[in-house]
Amino acid sequence: MTEQDSALDIDSAERDEATSDMFGGGAEATTKAPYTVIARKYRPQNFDDLIGQEAMVRTLKNAFTLNRIAHAFMLTGVRGVGKTTTARLIARALNYESDTVHQPSMTDLAVEGRHCRAIVEGRHLDVLELDAASRTKVEDMRELLEGVRYAPVEARYKVYIIDEVHMLSTNAFNALLKTLEEPPPHAKFIFATTEIRKVPVTILSRCQRFDLRRVEPDILIASLSAIADAEGARIEPEALTLIARAAEGSVRDSQSLLDQAIVQTSDGEVITAAAVRDMLGLADRSRTISLFEAVARGAPAEAIATFRELYGVGADPAVVMLDLLDHAHGALVTKVVGLDGLTLPKDQIARLAALGATVPPGSLSRLWQMMLKALEEVRRAPDPAAAMDMALIRFAYAADLPGPEEALATLRGGDLPAGGGGRTPSAPRGSGGGAQALAAAPMPEAAPTPSLPRSFDDLVRLAEANRDVALKYDLEKFVKPVSFRQGAITYEAAPGAPSNLQQRLVARLKEWTGQPWLVATDQGGGETARERQTRAEAQAFEDALTEPFVKAVMEAFPGTEILSVRLPSAPETTAVEADEDED
Repeated sequence: MTEQDSALDIDSAERDEATSDMFGGGAEATTKAPYTVIARKYRPQNFDDLIGQEAMVRTLKNAFTLNRIAHAFMLTGVRGVGKTTTARLIARALNYESDTVHQPSMTDLAVEGRHCRAIVEGRHLDVLELDAASRTKVEDMRELLEGVRYAPVEARYKVYIIDEVHMLSTNAFNALLKTLEEPPPHAKFIFATTEIRKVPVTILSRCQRFDLRRVEPDILIASLSAIADAEGARIEPEALTLIARAAEGSVRDSQSLLDQAIVQTSDGEVITAAAVRDMLGLADRSRTISLFEAVARGAPAEAIATFRELYGVGADPAVVMLDLLDHAHGALVTKVVGLDGLTLPKDQIARLAALGATVPPGSLSRLWQMMLKALEEVRRAPDPAAAMDMALIRFAYAADLPGPEEALATLRGGDLPAGGGGRTPSAPRGSGGGAQALAAAPMPEAAPTPSLPRSFDDLVRLAEANRDVALKYDLEKFVKPVSFRQGAITYEAAPGAPSNLQQRLVARLKEWTGQPWLVATDQGGGETARERQTRAEAQAFEDALTEPFVKAVMEAFPGTEILSVRLPSAPETTAVEADEDED
């Protein structure tokens, strides 16, 4: 159990004393006690110390006040947001007892109760912790639950804390389910997981669920600043911002990064943003904004030069691409919700806001989509720097291109750009930069499906109308028409046809038309419907290449490819029709 998640709001002297006591120091502690990392040293000791989880704390306090305490709790959230810490605090609250308090209490945890020290140190007989990641078998669960029926030894409740509960096997969950269905009054269960979707719904339905949220950056920054002051460390506000962003809402991660940042300098020196940036392997964000500005202006040479400066001082190409994604997002957010939508230094927000004011929203959105695709290319490329160069060129050339709707409207108006304006790189497949040709073939006249089919195409439509998808599929793929007469059908079965196709067709025709049909197989059939469709698509593709409008688009945008051609939805009428003499 290694969840270490939040910061304490006690002064330095009180914290040092509490830490010394917790690890058995007190008056007998040596002058050089083993170093305790910040994430453990500032672990919350009561619910008021938890940060960013106000909704959960409020609900739990109401439950304890009204004595409506569930028998099982499910705590879920990403790493480092306080799941295990909360589980231990709930265990303390359930078993809280002092000289004056003899009932479960959340509000009195600031004063240590009779059982608090043993629970915190993990040695209380009635509070059992299990790491499900290492004990997944049903035998482990049965062994743990053997003692559920026995009353607690010392405390009010027996509390079972199971971390990473989603790692339990199916049989282990089944063993646990029976106990959760009929729990003894003296037993409480607290589960923690980062993968709530892997927990069976039968377990979830018997638990009170709490979703612990990622902690907002401004809350993390305030907490880290308080810890830095308590540790006697001086750190720039921008450096704290970088740490909070890198932690991605995890309190424990932010505290671990702060611990690492403090040792970047000697005693008394200010921890600068540059030192933290080097520690995290980040590029200078002011320089990556300059890079984004060059891309937005359509200046590929300037963009590549700026990137190579960043790369020369150790910036990771993938991290630079992530910064560009952030800048595209930030520029668009400032345009929509204003300057308060970002947590960045004021000068950076001002530059992104200026970009948002000058670059159209559609262009920013397209750039973001292209950067998201390029991020995977950079991560997977054998030479990430070269992949970054290629992506920057693509971004710069696409930055001032009109959107697909604007381009089509311009072309339909007859205002064709001359030769692509020197824009030689073509948009990649699926990036939104190419034009898609649609076959503009006239729609054939199709009468409503008659009650009695008159052709093989009518037969396919009849199967579709009656929602027999399997038969429709088999008719299209495996039936080569030979002859079709009212009440009599002859076809050649294509290779791979189901052996029962003939019998199924007879039965369905009888059911759908109310008449008996003779269905026979023979040789000499034509194309299947699927083969005709494939041939028609190939022909439409060839026709599209000679269509004047499509040719104009391809000449205006060199490198454009036709990705697909959409055929009319109504199927063609098969050549094998009813024989009038035999009708």
